[in-house]
Amino acid sequence: MSPNLIQRKSSEQFQRISLSYNNADSQASALRLVLSLLPEWEHSEGRIEFIRFTDGITNTLLKAVKRRPGYTEEQIDNEAILLRAYGKGTEVLIDRQRETMSHSLLAQHKLAPLLLARFENGLLYKFIRGRVCHSIDLSDEAVYKGVARRLGEWHAILPVVFEDDAQNATNGDQNTLLSSSTSKSIPCTKQINKFTPNRFAPNLWTVMQKWIFALQTGTEAERKRKDTLQHELDRTVKELVDTPGVGKDSLVFAHCDLLCGNVIIQPPSPTSKASLAPPVETVSFIDYEYATPSPASFDIANHFAEWGGLECDYAVLPTRSQRRTFLREYLASYQYYTISSQNFSNASLRLSSKGGFDDEVERLFMEVDAFRGIPGLYWGIWALIQATISQIDFDYAAYAEVRLGEYWAWRAEQSGERVREGAEMPPRERRWAEES
Repeated sequence: MSPNLIQRKSSEQFQRISLSYNNADSQASALRLVLSLLPEWEHSEGRIEFIRFTDGITNTLLKAVKRRPGYTEEQIDNEAILLRAYGKGTEVLIDRQRETMSHSLLAQHKLAPLLLARFENGLLYKFIRGRVCHSIDLSDEAVYKGVARRLGEWHAILPVVFEDDAQNATNGDQNTLLSSSTSKSIPCTKQINKFTPNRFAPNLWTVMQKWIFALQTGTEAERKRKDTLQHELDRTVKELVDTPGVGKDSLVFAHCDLLCGNVIIQPPSPTSKASLAPPVETVSFIDYEYATPSPASFDIANHFAEWGGLECDYAVLPTRSQRRTFLREYLASYQYYTISSQNFSNASLRLSSKGGFDDEVERLFMEVDAFRGIPGLYWGIWALIQATISQIDFDYAAYAEVRLGEYWAWRAEQSGERVREGAEMPPRERRWAEES
């Protein structure tokens, strides 16, 4: 089997539970799900507790623990379960079957916790010990070097294409229409995938195309906005789809949602030794619902955008020197894992000499710079859909305007329009241009 394929059967090695989580009856519905997976918990000694981590702005996340008498917190955590319930209506945005396959793939490579069960509207999987990052942590050099190393590992060793994707590309998959609460229908997968005919799909660009198809068009203003966003996606793909990047066909298996809450700082290993070198944290990534083949430059630029958090605090975005430090760490990790995994089909770097390495860092630096406005377009479209389907108390409509504003500011800077008009450089662009 090709090193760039992973058999679908890997996604079937977990339990299926024909029950749902109900946020209005959280404790009882969560308990039913956990006991379906672990019936021995019901009658063994020790109470069952649920700890709500967050309602986030998409999903509900609960930690289920069994407080056995005499167990330490570490022992309790070692058998703890995470329950993640999907936000209502998010199937318009997220392919849940593909998310399950992605999670299984990552677990095979020890890059995700073991997936234990899939229920009607969510997943159950093993708990990862560690500390969830806050926005301020992402600018800590010890943390962002750890993120760079882990991301380089992801991009180097994970296959870009599932077996199903390759089969569909060969046979021409005729999928049915995907119904949507925000539109009459979304065109079939085959039609969407034609958006990038020379690339494996789904990918970053086809995902964005699917989202644009799902936008509401009930008013003239909504139709005009949809047409505008379609035009912007068309021109963006034309400009960036052939960016050399790294990976097979310039694509990698990307996380695409590396905000602070999806980065876990792991506890120090008992066998770790003191070192005179500056420390680098070991991190893991969680929540793989947006993972898809993508240019590495998007995954990196999107992570840089997340340094500002949901508040979009542009004053803390990485400077040019911080971005270069990150990219040096990333490329060194990418090279190491490409060689150690012998996954040479993912390799496209020329790193045989120091000069070659420095040249590749600079090339990727410029490519990430070219992608810096795309996360604003991506999450802006996403937020417009969420504003119509989500029941979570978050102002998605306002968030959409902020993120799309980032995209327009990047466009004005790129085209020289801002300079020609004599306008002041926006805070995000100004921060991005700072050296240190």
